[in-house]
Amino acid sequence: MTLLSRLTERWPASWPLQPLPASQWARQGPTHAGADPKLIAAALERAQARPSGNWFVLAASRQVRADRPFGTTVGGTELVAWRDTAGVVRVGPGACPHLGAPMALAAVDCGELVCRWHGLRLGAQSGPGWAPLPAHDDGVLVWVRLDDLGGEEPTEAPVVPARPAGAVLDAVTTLTGVCEPEDIVANRLDPWHGAWFHPYSFQRLDVESAPAVTEVTEAEDRFLVTVTFKVGPGLGVPVRAEFVCPEPRTVVMRIVEGEGVGSVVETHATPRGPGHDGRPRTSVIEAVVAGSERPGFAVASRVAPAIRPMMARAATRLWRDDLDYAERRYTLRARP
Repeated sequence: MTLLSRLTERWPASWPLQPLPASQWARQGPTHAGADPKLIAAALERAQARPSGNWFVLAASRQVRADRPFGTTVGGTELVAWRDTAGVVRVGPGACPHLGAPMALAAVDCGELVCRWHGLRLGAQSGPGWAPLPAHDDGVLVWVRLDDLGGEEPTEAPVVPARPAGAVLDAVTTLTGVCEPEDIVANRLDPWHGAWFHPYSFQRLDVESAPAVTEVTEAEDRFLVTVTFKVGPGLGVPVRAEFVCPEPRTVVMRIVEGEGVGSVVETHATPRGPGHDGRPRTSVIEAVVAGSERPGFAVASRVAPAIRPMMARAATRLWRDDLDYAERRYTLRARP
């Protein structure tokens, strides 16, 4: 018996890190039978039928500041976001109502935007050609309500997923691809691809249960997965997680058993509008919100600025691959 095998046998089962056996990518069990296209399409259809209240994720909360404006586009609408003197997030049209100057390049003074072309002040009050938009800051993400784009009955606040309480670590990653929001959501509603497409991050992935194609109750409308997150050579963190869609453009992976119970990975799909080629662009805005009852986690949360870049890099690597999946899905769907 080798030293490694002896260590593995004596490894405490209560430790969050567990040894991983050597494995060959091509020798793992195929998952194509479980990944039934009809099942994935039905789960996507149910998600798209849920109300959103016309709310769209705009950006990470940290990106919207009080010292400078943040400019972006949602659904082809140019927007600008900033914080007033009380730290409240404000969102308005991205073009100055005077001559169309980009308000993303404006100055912020006393909680208001000051256009650099002619000094027009714009703030929380409506004026000729200027109407601030409903905004919501949930502490991790900033949302904007666009009633014309959403076309639904508006709500006072977005559908924000439940997150872990107490000390948390959070990181937000944004990537944009040539696809539509449904292609991003469909990717996340296919957990079967994880260990095949992302062997550098996942091992021992098993979809324990998936919703049926028809006659699915709300409680049954989830995917339950056991998976080991690889954190280093020969080491991983085994968990059980569920995938649910609380609204049409959001998929939440929540750990329900194992290290970090209650921690979530929120995948939000925000349409940006057509690119120069006329094809749609959609941003994946993914928020990882991790929590743990272990005493050391509170210490880790205090050095969050040093840890967030590592969390973001891991998510970015995954979504560079998954955007290929989503873009391919859009390409096939958009063919005549």
